[in-house]
Amino acid sequence: MWKSLFIGGLSACALAAHAAPPAMQRVGTGMEVRTDQGVLTIEPVAPRVVHVRFGPAGYTGNYNPAVIAQPQKIAFDIGESADAWTLSTAGLKVRVGRQDGNVSFQTPDGKEIVKEGGRDLSRGVVQRFYNDDHGTVLYGLGQHQNGLLDYGGNIVRLQQANRDVAVPMLVSPKGYGILWNNAAVTDVEVDIPSGPPILIRSEAGGGVDYHFMYGPELDDVIKGYRRLTGTAPMMPRWTWGLWQSKEHYKTQDELLSVAAKYREMKVPLDAVIQDWQYWLPGQWGSHEFDKARFPAPAAMVKKLHDQNVHTIISVWARLDPDTANTKALDAMGGLYPPTYPNVYPAGKGRWYDAYNPRARDLYWRQVMRGLGTLGFDGWWLDASEAELGGWWGQMRELQTGAGPGSVVYNAYPLLHTTAVHDGMKRDQPGKRAFILTRSAYAGQQRNAAITWSGDTMGNWDVFRRQIPAGLNFMLSGIPYWSADIGGFFGGSPKDPAYAELFTRWFQFGVFNPMFRVHGTGDGKEIWQFDDATQKIMRDYIDLRYRLLPYIYSASWDVTHNDGTMMRALAFDFREDEHALHIPDQYMFGKALLVAPVVQAKAQARDVYLPGKDAWYDFWSGARLAGGQVVTAKADIATIPLYVRAGSILPLGPVKQFADEKSDAPVDLVVYPGKDGAYELYDDGGDGYAYEKGAYAVVRMTWNDGARRLDIAPRQGRYDGMPARQAFAVRCGPKAGEIVKVVYDGKAASVPLPHCGN
Repeated sequence: MWKSLFIGGLSACALAAHAAPPAMQRVGTGMEVRTDQGVLTIEPVAPRVVHVRFGPAGYTGNYNPAVIAQPQKIAFDIGESADAWTLSTAGLKVRVGRQDGNVSFQTPDGKEIVKEGGRDLSRGVVQRFYNDDHGTVLYGLGQHQNGLLDYGGNIVRLQQANRDVAVPMLVSPKGYGILWNNAAVTDVEVDIPSGPPILIRSEAGGGVDYHFMYGPELDDVIKGYRRLTGTAPMMPRWTWGLWQSKEHYKTQDELLSVAAKYREMKVPLDAVIQDWQYWLPGQWGSHEFDKARFPAPAAMVKKLHDQNVHTIISVWARLDPDTANTKALDAMGGLYPPTYPNVYPAGKGRWYDAYNPRARDLYWRQVMRGLGTLGFDGWWLDASEAELGGWWGQMRELQTGAGPGSVVYNAYPLLHTTAVHDGMKRDQPGKRAFILTRSAYAGQQRNAAITWSGDTMGNWDVFRRQIPAGLNFMLSGIPYWSADIGGFFGGSPKDPAYAELFTRWFQFGVFNPMFRVHGTGDGKEIWQFDDATQKIMRDYIDLRYRLLPYIYSASWDVTHNDGTMMRALAFDFREDEHALHIPDQYMFGKALLVAPVVQAKAQARDVYLPGKDAWYDFWSGARLAGGQVVTAKADIATIPLYVRAGSILPLGPVKQFADEKSDAPVDLVVYPGKDGAYELYDDGGDGYAYEKGAYAVVRMTWNDGARRLDIAPRQGRYDGMPARQAFAVRCGPKAGEIVKVVYDGKAASVPLPHCGN
C-alpha cells in the first residue's frame, strides 16, 4: 500500500486498511497515479528531463516564475509490471512503485540513478531521495559562503540574504540535477548521519514539484536546466574588460578623474561604476543626481564614452518615503505597506513589490526617465534579495502581488531583474542589457545578470570561501558571477599585508567572468598601491586583455551551447573521484586550470592535475602528467595556471579597451598530446544583431598525429567584420616556433612538425 512518510522526527504512518490501491492512467502529457493521499504526475519535458508533481487532486504545481519552457510533445512509453509502472523516453526511464508510490530515475538500460524515499505534505513540503552510494556528493543550491564545494554532511538553507543566494537547483556528479520548484525558505540536508542522502524541506507550498534532469555529463544537466528556465544572452564585449569601482565616488569630477587617470597611465580599462548616494538626502529612489556634486550627469556619461569607457549606476528597489516616485508606486499598490529602518545609513524607506507586474513596469519607467535617458550602459541592482529592514526572513510577513511572502519568498531577485532587463531591452535597444545584482533565483541567467557575492570582508578566510561559493553558484545553472576584488570591507592599499591579499584576489579576479575592483574605505585604483604591486597588477590586466578572444568565445559557448565559463572540476572530470572534492581549483573555459593562491606569504602551493591527459604549465611550458599532485611555483607574482593537452588557446593583443581596433595578430597557441578542437567567435560587440545571425565562427582542429592545425572556412559574417585576420600559430611548450597566417576566411592548414616531439 501507499505510505506517507512523516520526516524530521515523525514516524511513517500506514494507511487505513480500507484505503483504495493506487491507480495509474496515461494522460496526454505523461502518466498520472492517483492515491488516497494525492495525485502523482510524471511529465517528460525533454528526452532526459521530466517534471514530477505530487499534491491533492487538482494540484497543478507551486508558484514557479523560473520555468518558462513551453510544453512540447515528447515521445514516451508506459509499461506495467507486478510492482511498478514505468514511463520511458529515449533517454530516461522513470519507475513508480505500486506499493510505496516512490519515483525512481533510471538510465534507459535500467541502471538506477537516484530514487525518492518518501514525501510529506503535513507541515510544509518534504521530499527525500536515496542513491546506492555512501558519501553523497552534491553541488549547486546558489551561493553560500560556508567554504564548501561538496555539501555532504551539511544542511544548506535557501533563504535570500546579503552574501547568501538561494537557487533551488542541486547537481550531482552522478550525472543528474534536480530543480526544486518551490520559492519558500527551504533546507537541503545532504548525507546527515540521522537522515537520508538528500532531504529537501520547504516551509510552504501546495505540494511536491520538481524537474529531474539527467546528463550524464554536467554540461548536459545545465543544458536541461536552461532548456526549462531560459538561455543566457550575450553580454557586450566591454563587460569582459577591467571594471573600476568604489563605495562611492562622491562627485562627478572624482568619477571622471578615475577614468582619465587610467587612460593617462595607459592601463587598460573598460568600465567605471557610480555606486549609491549620488542623490540628495531624502531622495533615495528619486533616480536624480545631487546637482551640486553632479552638475551635468549626461555630459559626464558622454565624456566617459568619448574615452571609450562604459559606465553603470546603482539603483535600488528601495525608496525614501516622500519622493514622487514613492508616491506614484504607492498610489497604484506597488509598494509594501511597512516603512523599514535602513540597514545603513540611518533612515527609513519603502520597497517596491517586484512580484506585481504593474509595479515592475512603473519602477522601470521611473528608472529610465531619471537615469536611462542619460546614457548609462547598465544597472547595478543592490540589495536585490530584497534587503527590506535587514532582518532576513521579513519577506514571509508580506502579501505580494504573487501571493503570500512565505510562499514566493526567494523569487524576488528574479522578478526585480526581469523588470530591468525587459525594460532595458525595449527602451535601450542599441545596448545589450547588462545587470549587476546582489542576489539571484533560478532562471535569472535569462536576464543578462551577473551576481556578485555581496558585502564581503577583506581577509584571507573570506577570500578562500569565494572560490567554492562562486563554483556552486555556477553549478546551479547561472553562468555569471563575481566578487569584490579585495573584499568590500577591505583594508588600506598602503598596508603591505593588505596589498598581498589584494594581489592574490586580483589574480583570481582575472579568471572570474567579471573582473571588477570594488570596496569601501580607501580607493583601490591601481595607483593607490606601491610600485611593485602596481607592476604585478599591470601584468595581470594585460593577461586579462590578451585572454579576451578566449573569454568572448567562452561567452558565446554559454549563450549558444548553454555552457559554463567558470567550471568546477566535476564538469570535466566527474569520473575522477579526487577532483570532485577540490574547492580551490577550477577550469576557466575548457582549456585553463586555475589554482588561486589563498594563503599569506606563499611561495608554492599544491595543485592536483585531474584526469588522464597531460597538462602544461602556462608560464614555463613544462609538460606534466595528469592524475597527480604537483608543487607549483606561487610567488607573489604567480598564480598557478595550467593548459590542458589538446587545447588551442587564442591570445589577442593588449588593448586599452575591449573594442579597440588592432591589426596585431591573434596568437593561436597549440598544446599537443591529443587531438583538439576550438571555435573562435566574434561579432559586433554590442547590440542584438547576433540574435539574427550576425556573427562569425572560425572552427579549428589540432591533429596530434599529423602535427597540424586545420582552420576551417569562416562561418557567418557581421557588419564591420575585418576581411582578414592575422594569426600567429605556435606550439605552447616551444618558444620561437611561430607560423604567421593571414586568414581571409578560407580554409588553411598550418603544419607544426616539431610540436609534441
